[in-house]
Amino acid sequence: MGSLRPRKMKEIELTVLNRDIDTVIEFLGRHSLMHLSSENDRSGLSEKAVPGYIQENLEKLSSSANWLGVPLPSEPWESSRFPAEAEDLLTNTIASAVSSLIKRENDQRDEKHKVEEALNEAKAFSNLNAPFSDLDQLSYLTLRVGRLDVRKQDELRESLEGRAVVVPLGSGDRVLAASSRKGRFALDSELKKMDFVPIDIPEGYNGIPPELLAGLEERLKGAAKELEEINESKNKLRDEYALSLQSLTASYLMAGVAEKLKAGLKATKNVYLLSGWVPADMVHTLVTELEKLTEGRVAVRSYNPEEIEEVKEGREKVPVSLDHGAFVKGFENVVFSYGSPLYGTIDPTPLVAVFFTVLFGIMFGDLGQGLVLLLLGVLSGKHGSRLLSRFRKFSVPLIAVGISSMVMGALTGEFFTNEEILTGPIRAVTAFITGRPMDRILIIMPLPEKGGSVVRLFYFFGFTVGIGILLNSAGMIVNVANQFFLKKYEKALFAKTGLAGLLLFWYAIFIALRFAASLIKPALYTFSFGWYDAAGLIVPLVGIFFGSAIWRLLSGKRPVFAEGVMVFIMEGFVEVIETVSTYVSNTVSFLRVGAFALSHAVLAYIVFRFSEEVAFIPAGTAVSALILVFGNLVIIILEGLIVAIQVVRLQYYEFFSKFFTEVGIEFTPFRFRKGTEQQSSEAKSFK
Repeated sequence: MGSLRPRKMKEIELTVLNRDIDTVIEFLGRHSLMHLSSENDRSGLSEKAVPGYIQENLEKLSSSANWLGVPLPSEPWESSRFPAEAEDLLTNTIASAVSSLIKRENDQRDEKHKVEEALNEAKAFSNLNAPFSDLDQLSYLTLRVGRLDVRKQDELRESLEGRAVVVPLGSGDRVLAASSRKGRFALDSELKKMDFVPIDIPEGYNGIPPELLAGLEERLKGAAKELEEINESKNKLRDEYALSLQSLTASYLMAGVAEKLKAGLKATKNVYLLSGWVPADMVHTLVTELEKLTEGRVAVRSYNPEEIEEVKEGREKVPVSLDHGAFVKGFENVVFSYGSPLYGTIDPTPLVAVFFTVLFGIMFGDLGQGLVLLLLGVLSGKHGSRLLSRFRKFSVPLIAVGISSMVMGALTGEFFTNEEILTGPIRAVTAFITGRPMDRILIIMPLPEKGGSVVRLFYFFGFTVGIGILLNSAGMIVNVANQFFLKKYEKALFAKTGLAGLLLFWYAIFIALRFAASLIKPALYTFSFGWYDAAGLIVPLVGIFFGSAIWRLLSGKRPVFAEGVMVFIMEGFVEVIETVSTYVSNTVSFLRVGAFALSHAVLAYIVFRFSEEVAFIPAGTAVSALILVFGNLVIIILEGLIVAIQVVRLQYYEFFSKFFTEVGIEFTPFRFRKGTEQQSSEAKSFK
């Protein structure tokens, strides 16, 4: 399970030469070993801290990738390196190639659009009985007819560069030139250079020459073909540069993170000063690796937390790093979602892992449904299905609660709500162990025909309350230990969750157990309330009531009643009332565990009985199977979620509230990538 205390930490101060700072930052960011001190935490720096060339290159890469349809990473890769001149050159090469192709595509799309408009208009007026001279007034077309030396016609086409259509009229030197209205000035200018001689159109000549329509259609085909070629070039660029775009982006992102960090470090012209927290067991390895990388050009100073003024004065908290095995580590998120334990206090995660697993299994007992949770946990694990990889952090908890539910299901004899499948195996096992076969080991539902009773149900509820007593006691024990570790002795001794409160709680439970024994076995035990019971309750109550005054008296602080006698008395009464009511509510709260276990059994019973009843109607077998499948899905999804929420609630309000009066900060080492799996695996590789 790992240690019950967080890992010991040391603050490391690194003095690094300017020539080595990038190497050191790359090592720290890649291996996630140092939690930067508050003075080096540059997470709030603006993007202006990143040099312009990095931002410029990232924008070039982003623009090129967006046009090519290449997805880019949002953080550096594990294999990323800081970019150099070769990366800058490749970035500019890609950006230039893409920019050139974008311009070609845009120009060709504009050309195609203009030709389409001209062609559509020409077609619309091709059959009109209007004089040709009037067609020169069309919205999109400019028409010129005249004589041009045959030898200059090709030259004219080249000079217009696709801005106009030049169509021979017959076999002579007569031509028709057409352009868009916007291009008429360029057309007229080029025609004048080529000694174009306009001719008059014969009187009564109507319509648009078919040669013009054919020329426009040919030009449109050419534009479409050119766009196809551009698209092929685009695909080739994507295939050629997709990986480069991604790797370059990852490298520049890495460089950006490093530059933001460097912008916030204390530095002179020649050296940088970088400080942060490192687990004590990693310091030697860290120093050894840095000395190798810098060839000894690094100065390292190490401090224990108690040697740092900011820590002693409470202005800086020591980050908390937990060291757990796979089982306990899976429940760290439950703890950190509430808050990080203070450095030097007890790590509650192992207790959370055990109680969470047990409580869930009690409330969700079914061998088959537990098996489903177990399989989901395995499939979402590191070696499971990619489809469920996003739920990897839930893998271990799912496996744990799945096994717990299976154990509870084996005790109650339920398998996917079916109460009969496990009867044979349970009878065989119980007969072998006890010599007396039983249909089920644990009976929750108070049905006489199933061997249940209200008395047994009360025993079960008493068992769940007993778990609540253990959890509440564990919370107070953790708090007492924590307060001693933090040297807050008044809270450790006299608080309602301190030693006085713990003794009061335990003695009240002792009295309750004796009273319950007298009710259950009156012939063997008779309850009586003696003077020792009064003392057992009054002494801790006095400690809670007069705790602050007693501590001020023992520690020599004056006045003993800091806020006055009346205020002290009022606060004391409120504290005692709150203590008693809290203990009662915290203990009774665990009746919900039994209630949810009962509701699960009832729901399973309803689903199973309903499926049995419909088995005799037409197509009853299929309907029965459908009811079983749907009923189990509802129980697994909805009730599983409800039970998980209730378990988390019990952890938060009945356990954490006892000792989480102040939270620490989680160990979040500087790293280029955000993935926690990378952090743990790389850190372990240096142990």
